[in-house]
Amino acid sequence: MFDPFPALGNHRSIIGFSGVCFDAQRTSGKFVRLRALLRVILSVVTTPKTIAMKRIKFITLIAAAGLLGASSAFAAEKKAKKERPSPPATASANIDGNEVKIAYSRPGAKNPKGGEIRKIWGGLVPYGKVWRTGANEATLLTVQKPISIGGYDLAAGTYSLFTVPNQDGTAKLIINKKTGQWGIPYKEEEEKANELARLDLKKGKTEGNVDPFTMYVERTGPGAGMIKMAWEETTYSIAFTNKK
Repeated sequence: MFDPFPALGNHRSIIGFSGVCFDAQRTSGKFVRLRALLRVILSVVTTPKTIAMKRIKFITLIAAAGLLGASSAFAAEKKAKKERPSPPATASANIDGNEVKIAYSRPGAKNPKGGEIRKIWGGLVPYGKVWRTGANEATLLTVQKPISIGGYDLAAGTYSLFTVPNQDGTAKLIINKKTGQWGIPYKEEEEKANELARLDLKKGKTEGNVDPFTMYVERTGPGAGMIKMAWEETTYSIAFTNKK
């Protein structure tokens, strides 16, 4: 986070920008350029008071235009994600005061380019290789409070989830402390330092065909829950409990 108006000084209260901050990661270079422009303009703001006020009004118009542009960019980005072949989704549950949330994307069996139905397990999701547990950006797990998952004590925070399904029915869930990366390719040698754990997943069978890929967070008892993923007729799951 940064304040794009450090040069305003006492003028901040005049033009009404007191306390305004922006997320530099989302606004990219737009406000960086705006910040530089404001510094140049403010450097020449001098008396008489009428001249200064006119210049401040001009600055206000520039800032308002920048804000409008950033807002439009955010809306466009959100719309673009929804229109992806594998749209974003969330799964969450409150486990006795502990909010557990998964943010992921939902690929489907139907090829968005050719329309044919693809083989999922052992095909689109290869056996023995790290899968991003969905599509697009790496899937994220956020826990509000510490949990014990698959025998591993996980602190509160946000983590990336990856999966390694195997042909013999076993599978591993990778918890990675790094976030914000694109889901593939997963460079295992580089990611070793970021991996917190590789935990056993339990394979199961759905009651019917599930498509597109779906994830769940379910409360299973007092202070306990389960993370589950399902696609076609296969599920993988792992239990967790709140840390006391």
